[in-house]
Amino acid sequence: MPSMTAVFGGMIAQEVLKGVSGKFCPIQQYFYFDSLESLPAEELTEAETAPVGSRYDNQIAVIGKTLHDKIRNQRQFLVGSGAIGCEMLKNWAMMGLGSGPGGKITVTDNDSIEKSNLNRQFLFRPADVGKQKSIAAARAVIKMNPDLEGHIDSKQDKVGQDSENIFDDKFWSEIDAVTNALDNVDARTYVDRRCVFYKKPLLESGTLGTKGNTQVVYPNLTESYSSSRDPPEKSIPLCTLRSFPNQIEHTIAWAKNLFQEFFALSAENVNLYLSQPNFVESTLKQSGDQKAILENIQACLVTAKPLTFEECIIWARQEFEKKFHNDIVQLLYNFPKDAVTSTGTPFWFGPKRAPTPIVFDSNNETHMAFIVAAANLHAFNFGLKGEDTDVATYKKIVDNMILPEFSPRSGVKIQVTEDENNAEGGSGSMFEDDDLKKLAESLPPPSSLAGYRMVPAEFEKDDDTNHHIDFITATSNLRATNYAIEPADRLKTKFIAGRIIPAIATTTALVAGLVNLELYKVTDGKSRLEDYKNGFLNLATPFIGFSEPIASPKMKYNNKEVDKIWDRFELARDITLKELLDTFKEKEGLTITMLSHGVSLLYASFYPPKRLAERYSMPLTKLIESVSKVPVPEHAKSLIFEICADDLDDEDVEVPYICLKL
Repeated sequence: MPSMTAVFGGMIAQEVLKGVSGKFCPIQQYFYFDSLESLPAEELTEAETAPVGSRYDNQIAVIGKTLHDKIRNQRQFLVGSGAIGCEMLKNWAMMGLGSGPGGKITVTDNDSIEKSNLNRQFLFRPADVGKQKSIAAARAVIKMNPDLEGHIDSKQDKVGQDSENIFDDKFWSEIDAVTNALDNVDARTYVDRRCVFYKKPLLESGTLGTKGNTQVVYPNLTESYSSSRDPPEKSIPLCTLRSFPNQIEHTIAWAKNLFQEFFALSAENVNLYLSQPNFVESTLKQSGDQKAILENIQACLVTAKPLTFEECIIWARQEFEKKFHNDIVQLLYNFPKDAVTSTGTPFWFGPKRAPTPIVFDSNNETHMAFIVAAANLHAFNFGLKGEDTDVATYKKIVDNMILPEFSPRSGVKIQVTEDENNAEGGSGSMFEDDDLKKLAESLPPPSSLAGYRMVPAEFEKDDDTNHHIDFITATSNLRATNYAIEPADRLKTKFIAGRIIPAIATTTALVAGLVNLELYKVTDGKSRLEDYKNGFLNLATPFIGFSEPIASPKMKYNNKEVDKIWDRFELARDITLKELLDTFKEKEGLTITMLSHGVSLLYASFYPPKRLAERYSMPLTKLIESVSKVPVPEHAKSLIFEICADDLDDEDVEVPYICLKL
């Protein structure tokens, strides 16, 4: 069976890597694994498992012709075609999933192939870089199994609320099950909600390096993916990023923020100023450092607009001095190395490291790496041609520069803790601040620069020629030098700044194999909770374990038991509010006390009689539009209503939601 081969193949390949590299703990005991639950419920006969002379005879010998035919006629929806998605499609091609007359695979992925994908998403080749993942992956598996020709539909749409006109009621009604191969929680939870609504089985999985997990979501049997959530990742406090880093992750995050500030936001703000008539007024009404935004626009368009690449090099040298010398001198002026807190303890203690200003040295490789990358990115913003070749060109210019000596200023506020107010807050509206008003008036009118636009730099980690990772690496390591933090090489910086999720082919192969073993069970329609298994593994330890899925919780009202996740009240037509209230009282013995749709409260028993009288006669769709002031979307085929209700004893009870079919 392809799925079992993938499980053992992933495990054995990881052991080979351990033997070659000496990294991680090898298996030191007898390893046994079976998935007998994946076999058909009915006993297999000799005739059922006899070969038919096809490429699937090995699979038929294990699961029989009946289940094999079900596999071939499955209509499966794969969300994502990255690392796990490639493994899924490979397994499906070997299984023949969707290759029958009634079978179909729909795969969607809005991402394109990057160079860094090639080491773990094995359906892609160097020639595929830049192409859409779903198209390239589908083409690759059709070569593996020509039976899939005409049975794979490749889409490039992100599954979400914006694409509900594409993945609509008709689409969901025509599929049998869904398999997630996603890399973010938001997309997973959205697909999970859709599967719950349309009562479709969902096979969920994920990997992180050598770790992996699988989960089965089955209608009216298990809990959903969204029933449990991991705690959110801790963010780095802003004060730590700005003034008190103590880890290389802090300096890399600071460097990436500086990249966005210098080469993306600055150009975007200039372009908005030139294209939006009320940009200044709207900016000054928002929170933030409005003065800095206007000063940056003035610098880009008037006072510091470079006309030659040499001026870009000068700018880079000036920014080096500001960020790695002057700002550090200012920080030490506010908080000297012998400073103490109000309690008498040293200020620079524990995670707070006293920094040291950097004196620029053109013979230092990291110093010059910053100059080269920053100058070229600055030139890119202004449409100037950079120079990547001779560092001597840069050294000649920076060595002849004379920068003014910096003197720290009193009265500069620096945020010390996360609880303190942001020291870089805004300055108020243009009409309350004379300086801001004068600054705004000094900007050149957009009409005088008709057609002029800057070019924002969109961060791309996989292009080695665009200076993005070069800038972040040099900036981060200079910041690390300031604070005596061990610097990171380019690869580690790229890994962290690019938020590359670790994926190892061995783990993804094993996880995909486990998921597809569950797919046999889903296709066979097994309805016992103990037939399904959620998997958890860490190939480094090594550990692999399984548990039964958690049963879907139940709730009761008026001696009726309903499924808390999967059940709902169905309305076949658009009835009035009064009809809804009466129907629930007569048929369910429930008194609806509140009715809502999204964020709109449509009915509450405490509303004034006059307001209720106006709403009683309204159909539910008209009631939504009247309260929310937003029309019901034309493509909507159903509407969801949340209710609060009392039972026959006038006690609050938990009840399902209402689904109105349009």
